[in-house]
Amino acid sequence: MSQLPHEFEETQALSLKLEKYTDIFSSFDIRPYTKRALSIDFLDEIKRAISDKKDEEGIEIILNMPERERNESHETTIKERLAAHFKRHHALVLQEKYRILKLGISMVVLGIMSMIAATFIIFEDPADNLMLSFLIVFLEPAAWFLLWEGMDLIIFNSKKLNPDLSFYKKMSYSHTHVHFKSY
Repeated sequence: MSQLPHEFEETQALSLKLEKYTDIFSSFDIRPYTKRALSIDFLDEIKRAISDKKDEEGIEIILNMPERERNESHETTIKERLAAHFKRHHALVLQEKYRILKLGISMVVLGIMSMIAATFIIFEDPADNLMLSFLIVFLEPAAWFLLWEGMDLIIFNSKKLNPDLSFYKKMSYSHTHVHFKSY
């Protein structure tokens, strides 16, 4: 059994071929590399390629460029731009997940409080009081709606963000390195 070279023991390499630096960025965005939006195709290709990589292992992204197209200052800017993009989007997706969880928990708590209120009203025999009867009619469906929708947010909707959260976490906080090489 052959041993891997030391440099590949702790990292997972992903090698992509580019024709020019603009392959990394959106073709509709003409701003400088420091502000330009990243290409959806580029991000999707990286996402697809590292989806099976483990979080704890480092990822090495090798961007292969034609020798005549290489420019060190562009490469430095692009590396910084990629790092900033991944960290920013990790924070945004994490913030969105917390927002969904907070809303779900709030809805569940309100649903439980509505159930408790409806239970207390039923003990007062709402049959003789129009207002209490209305509250029962209002609170019972509201309680179930809030409870079920809140649980849906907590259990299902927040988990829909997990693949993006995992991707941006791998790309921003693990030992991800971006290198340019010539071909």
